[in-house]
Amino acid sequence: MPANYQVRAAGEDDYAALMHLYAQLHADDPSVPQALGMRTFRAILTNPDLYLFLLRDDARVLATTYLNIIPNLTRGAAPYALIENVVTDASHRGCGLGKQIIAHTLHTAWERGCYKTMLLTGSSNPATHGFYRACGFAGDEKHGYIARPGALLTRPVTE
Repeated sequence: MPANYQVRAAGEDDYAALMHLYAQLHADDPSVPQALGMRTFRAILTNPDLYLFLLRDDARVLATTYLNIIPNLTRGAAPYALIENVVTDASHRGCGLGKQIIAHTLHTAWERGCYKTMLLTGSSNPATHGFYRACGFAGDEKHGYIARPGALLTRPVTE
């Protein structure tokens, strides 16, 4: 019998399940101290422009996305969105769950009036890029750049 899947916003009781999925995203990430993690988690849950979505079956959380709605003063003041931390549990990859949660996430961005939704991936795996294209993302429209702390080459101008 097929599992009963549901996508919903994360709640206070979902922290441990979410962190279990995040451990599969970046296995080499340092662990987050519980107090800091819970404080950050609650800040996300209480911000109306941030969404942590979970896809679960009757027993456990199987996938997640993190949607950020960003206010904007161009494009008629239409906001744009950024999706981060897309993870499907390793034991359930390739079953279509990722597409289901991405579809839900994009639907929310469109409902909020976003004129575009972006995501970045650090993966060089062609299957990952194929997955995002199959979800409706174009990889040839813009280029992403990332700066990390220490990348600033000149001193900032101050008053």
